[in-house]
Amino acid sequence: MLMSSASILATRTAKKTPAAKESLAGYLRELRDGNGLPLSPEMARRLIVCGDDELPALLQAARTAKEKFRPGVITYSRKVFIPLTNLCRDYCGYCIFRRDPDQPGAHTMSPDEVLRVARDGEALGCREALFSLGDKPELVFPQMRTRLRELGYKSTLHYLEAMCELVLRETKLLPHANPGLMNRNWLRRLRVYCPSLGLMLESTSLALLRPGAAHDGAPDKLPALRLRTIELAGQLNIPFTTGILIGIGESPADRVDSLLAIRELHRRYGHIQEVIIQNFRSKPGIPMHSSPEPGRGEMLRAVAVARLLLGNMNLQAPPNLSAPNYEELISAGINDWGGVSPLTPDFINPEAPWPQLDDLRRRTEAAGSKLKERLTVYPEFIARATAGGELLAARLAATADSEGLARSFAAERTSAA
Repeated sequence: MLMSSASILATRTAKKTPAAKESLAGYLRELRDGNGLPLSPEMARRLIVCGDDELPALLQAARTAKEKFRPGVITYSRKVFIPLTNLCRDYCGYCIFRRDPDQPGAHTMSPDEVLRVARDGEALGCREALFSLGDKPELVFPQMRTRLRELGYKSTLHYLEAMCELVLRETKLLPHANPGLMNRNWLRRLRVYCPSLGLMLESTSLALLRPGAAHDGAPDKLPALRLRTIELAGQLNIPFTTGILIGIGESPADRVDSLLAIRELHRRYGHIQEVIIQNFRSKPGIPMHSSPEPGRGEMLRAVAVARLLLGNMNLQAPPNLSAPNYEELISAGINDWGGVSPLTPDFINPEAPWPQLDDLRRRTEAAGSKLKERLTVYPEFIARATAGGELLAARLAATADSEGLARSFAAERTSAA
């Protein structure tokens, strides 16, 4: 049976906090050394607002936890960004990606455009085709229904499915799709061509749906609906990416609650391959243009608490959104940089360019870790991904190395010869 968001949050495992006389530093020391209790929800809420004098101990505990999980390695995925359509029925206060049909820049890509971007990315060594798109725009825009008929499809999801198949058949790229809410049928259909799927939870805070708040006018951002999609993916054993968006009006305690909801679903199904901690970035032209961005310390606290709460789960934070000193995120416990593109911009945050891969490698190594390239699906989830179908299984076998990471081009050329 499906769980409601309330029941997911209610079933969090509650641990007693340490005795009041015990210092926060002592508790963090025990966490770091592996001698203390798992991080409790109550202590997580305290740590996420800890003082600057306590932050170094929090970061040290988080980095230690990461090294026990993924010693000495930070991964990334070399990708192209395919914005299939920027039409969307949701109006989020922080989004500059979405358009109405009559707005400048409104666009739905043709199959030729999709394939051209994918092939250009393949030529640059990319392995992932990240499909991003608005959520079911045809439900509110007749222009989108007309465009879909011209393309020969019934819905945006039908078109997405066809484009994922096109990229998988015609290139060496592996599709990863973020199409918004999905039911069981669509999760099943898309997994045939996508080794992993994604949907950002963003937040479990219902306050963000109030008039004037970040999710006012966004019916697909109801937390219960997003948790339902993530749970359905778990029931279907689909490798899934999710995460939280910080700085959009939620409280620090809300961030902890959102992470706990994600953790509970992963405990039930074991399918969440990656959790993203993404920070809001202000930009002209959005309703939240005057809202403050999360500061450096706020981001580091959120990432560190996420590591201590989530334990041995893959944790990612986008480097381009924490420039210029993005390598600091390593100290907070991430083990992945997410997708980085040598070709396409970050269409969600176009003001924040991707780091050059040489710079990403240099900074990662300076922070004491080796940079390794992965596929869109993490190594430990490849077996689940191959259940999608024969074509997907064959493509994964051809692109994964012995560790389940991205196979080198040299190895591919040798194999082909």
